Amino acid sequence: MERRYFLMGSAGLAASALHSSGLASPNDTVRVACVGVRGQGNSHIHSYSAMKNVEIAAICDIDESVLDKRLGEVEASGKKRPARYTDFRKLMEDKSIDAISIATPNHTHSLIAITACQAGKDVYVEKPCSHNIFEARQLVAAARKYDRIVQHGTNSRSTVACREAMQQLRDGLIGDVYMARGLCFKWRDTIGHTPDEPVPAGVHYDLWLGPAPKRPFSRNRFHYNWHWNWDYGNGDMGNQGIHEMDICRWGLGVKYPSKISTIGGHFMFDDDQQTPNTLVASFEFDEGAKRRMLVFEVRHWMSNHEAGIGERVGRNGKKDSNTIGNLFYGSKGYMAIDGYGSYKTFLGREQEPGPARSEGGNNWANFIDAVRSRKRSDLNAEIEEGYLSTQLVHLANISYRLGRTLHFDPETLSCKNDPEANRMFTRQYRAPYVVPKIA
Repeated sequence: MERRYFLMGSAGLAASALHSSGLASPNDTVRVACVGVRGQGNSHIHSYSAMKNVEIAAICDIDESVLDKRLGEVEASGKKRPARYTDFRKLMEDKSIDAISIATPNHTHSLIAITACQAGKDVYVEKPCSHNIFEARQLVAAARKYDRIVQHGTNSRSTVACREAMQQLRDGLIGDVYMARGLCFKWRDTIGHTPDEPVPAGVHYDLWLGPAPKRPFSRNRFHYNWHWNWDYGNGDMGNQGIHEMDICRWGLGVKYPSKISTIGGHFMFDDDQQTPNTLVASFEFDEGAKRRMLVFEVRHWMSNHEAGIGERVGRNGKKDSNTIGNLFYGSKGYMAIDGYGSYKTFLGREQEPGPARSEGGNNWANFIDAVRSRKRSDLNAEIEEGYLSTQLVHLANISYRLGRTLHFDPETLSCKNDPEANRMFTRQYRAPYVVPKIA
């Protein structure tokens, strides 16, 4: 993998993004296929359905009960019934599809996205963009080789408040920013134990497993709870936490860490969860002339709010039990970013309130705009940014699983003197669901 794929300047990005091929459909209509539509994928459907000159042309899911429900919902809304697919590979053969929008489990994100690039489709891929580091790098390479528009599902990149907050940091509002914290405190109950059982009717389980090892079906390794199994997910840092990890890296203005150290565990519950529910990951960055630090925390149960983050009342009239957001510390003050699309600043020794804003945005609309413009530079969450933030998640998890500090070399893109850690950058792929190395 040539490192140049990951170090292209903005001028190179803009130049390489332009190409002559237009949309497959007439009247400037973007025809989108949504893949994986049970949970977050349903948000994809609703987002595209609300846009002018965007058509949900196809829906693909391995669970036919979910698939047929979504097809019926689209049709009931007064729109044309989309084409029906259970196998993403068959979907790619449809030349009338302009873009693929992916919300499958993590372990199939990169494989489907790369296949879409190879088929000449633009791609919106949910966070994290990969199950491991190798896959993320291949996805960036595929986007470049096949000249595709690829957006990462880190939605905060498109919120007005968060973009303004990042500019405030660049402009020096809180001074020299030396540290960022990502907070992922979500109330997560035990998942209990479930036995192996026959595959439910209408579930194409081999397609669901994809690159992962062959295992019997279990409900605790299927819908949603796959997040807590290493074969398919990356724990809460790779679930909710990737949003906050991305904001941390964005605000610090860094790419590659020099040191990663993670501790944690699975506390309180005796259940089928493999990933930690409590975690603290620390990163050091030595880029440029200044050292910076990033600290990321996952908590799964009762926790305090911090700096006003999470102190809100929901639509049900109850106080929020989650604390999702970011804190940035500088020489002149600090900034608190709430995961719901707002930021506040506190300046000076007296922590006087400074500039603040609350306003959201639409990452899917930004993607469609870039599909039309053919300018990669128009993307708010371009896949290279997604790769860099996703890599931090994977490095932190590797440090946790090995129980030691990792020393990362940004020149070789590997861990120094640690072949065991480097082997965990990829996995054994189950044929035929092999993530290719893009030359």
